[in-house]
Formats: sequence, structure tokens, C-alpha cells
Amino acid sequence: MEILERAALCTLHSIKGLGNKSLFNIKKAFTSFKMCFEADSSKLYEKLPPTVAEEIIKIRRNTDPLAYMERLSSQGIATVSIEDEMYPQILKNISNPPYVIYYKGDIGITNRICLAMVGSRLATDYGKNTARRLGQELARQGITVVSGMARGIDSAAHLGALDVGGKTVAVLGSGINVIYPRENVKLFYRIIDEGAVISEFPLDIQPEPGNFPVRNRIISGLCRGVVVVEAKKKSGALITADFALEQGRDVFAVPGPVNSKNSEGTNNLIKQGAKLVSCVEDILEEYFHLDTRAASQFLQDDFVVLGEDEKLIVECISSGARHFDEIIAETKLDIGVISTFLLKLEFRGIVKALPGNYYVRVVE
Repeated sequence: MEILERAALCTLHSIKGLGNKSLFNIKKAFTSFKMCFEADSSKLYEKLPPTVAEEIIKIRRNTDPLAYMERLSSQGIATVSIEDEMYPQILKNISNPPYVIYYKGDIGITNRICLAMVGSRLATDYGKNTARRLGQELARQGITVVSGMARGIDSAAHLGALDVGGKTVAVLGSGINVIYPRENVKLFYRIIDEGAVISEFPLDIQPEPGNFPVRNRIISGLCRGVVVVEAKKKSGALITADFALEQGRDVFAVPGPVNSKNSEGTNNLIKQGAKLVSCVEDILEEYFHLDTRAASQFLQDDFVVLGEDEKLIVECISSGARHFDEIIAETKLDIGVISTFLLKLEFRGIVKALPGNYYVRVVE
């Protein structure tokens, strides 16, 4: 996306109440955000709801889109839109994907294999220790740990990944220039150095309660599965688990004492069919081949037998790195099928994911 188009998109997105649905409608009506921003008032009223047209007319009197982009840049904030190659591919397929994401750090790691870890803000020592340990062990396997940078379980999961030099992504429920909670300022900058902090909210948006359920769909949407470590009977972590189920993601839950309110939600998830997690192997065995000859080591099969669809994908990328969209076009396979098989092939060491949603074959 060229700079003037991106500037117009971000400026329009800064209008209060103008969300993803409106952005998609604007793009459809005007074919570009720049054309919308520059359109005659009569055209705005003709193609958009009056309230939206009025807000656009108002903002363009006082805002220079390029100056708005300079403000973002001066704070080290970058953007990626759903039209860009670097946009997280797995996120495109959820309901109501964010049109634009604001980020600091390396957005490319969202196109690697990600697992989310969420839970109570008022976590017990048992919960925090478990989350940190699981974060460490997942990161050691090259998995990106995704969470919401909240107090308690979220912070422990991020710290676990950072402990071992792993990658982690924090998804905020506020504008990316609004660090919440304030006690996590140091964690915020550590995550930027070793991973990414992202938000779908425009600058200066405060962490209002209604933002967090909206944020949670992105946490689950970025990931292959969600691990709930501690959660009360009604909690935001369970909302994330619900989104995960709607999005076709795996749901894992760590059991807790039957008399602990902090474990009511997780214990109920297990009753309802979530996979019980007592160690990291319980998560990894859903994705890796577990070699029982070396406990806790997830190794490639000695002999690899590929199915017909897997062969198509491997043949497609045998001559060099190929973009995800090219694989779709050449193999004619369903997006979900390709995503699933690429994940399996990557875990088995046959395929490697590269920045920008490219894939390359690494073994013969």
C-alpha cells in the first residue's frame, strides 16, 4: 500500500466510532481511502451514512494525513493493513478481521507458529508459575507465545518466553501508545525488543472495559490454539476460549484445585472437552510427532510418508521460496487445508516459514 493511501486509511481510522466494517465499506464505495478522503462532500453523503460523512468532512479540515503518519513514525509505530503481504495470514480468515494493525517490533513473527496463553489477572502463585514454565517450554520449541500483557497469567506467559530468548506477541486493548497496566512498562519494551506489541485500536484509545473482549478475538485468531491457565467461572479468558472455538482453534486448559475459584473456569473447560494440560507435552503432542526414545524431545520422523495433498505443496515449493498465495493458486487446494498441511510440514522439518508469508522446502 503506497504512503498516501496508508495515510488516508490511518487518518480515517482515527475517527471515533469508525471501525472495520466502515473501513471495508469505504474501500468498496470509493475503491481507495485516498479517494474517499479527497471526495466532494456530495459524494460522501451519497455513498456513506450521514454521520460517517460528517465526521470525514470534519477531520479533513483539521488533519493532514501525512502529518498523522509522521506522528506514528516519530513514536516508532508501524502499520500493516489487510491488503499487505505482512498482514498475519491466519488472521484474515476470522470473523471481523482488523483492517489495519498498529505495531512495534517484528510483525513477521505473527506469521510463525503461535499459541496463546491467557488467564486470570488475579492469578495465584500456582497459576503464574505454571504459565511462566509453559511459556518457557513453548518458546524453546520455537513457538511464538501470544497473550494480552495483562497482570497475572498474561504477564507470566510473556516473561516465560522472554526468559529463554523466545518470541512473544502482546495484543493490547488500548491504542499502542497507551501502555496498560502501567506497571508493565518494562515488559512492554522487552516484548518490542524480542517480539511485537500490536493493537487494532487507533492512537490514544484508552483501555476501556469494552475493548478487551474485542481484543481477545485477535489473541485467539493469531494462534493455532489457546491455553487457559487460570480462570474464574466468568472471565475474559473464557471469552478468548469461546472465540477460539468459533475460529476452529484448539482449546487447552490447566486443571486447578477443586476448591479454588480461580480454577472453576478451567476445570469447567476440561469437563466440556478442552484438553487437560499438566505439562507442555500435552500441548505439543497435538502438533508434533513425539519420539518416545527421547523424553520431551520432538523430532522429525525417521521416515516421512506424505499424503497426496502434502506432496502437491512440497512440489510447489521445491524450486524455491513461494508465497502463500502462490501455493493456493498452483495447488488449487482450500486455504484451510494448505494452512494445516504447512503447519504439519513445518513441525516435521520439511518446510520452513520465512518472513512475509513465504515458505521454502528445507529437506529432500
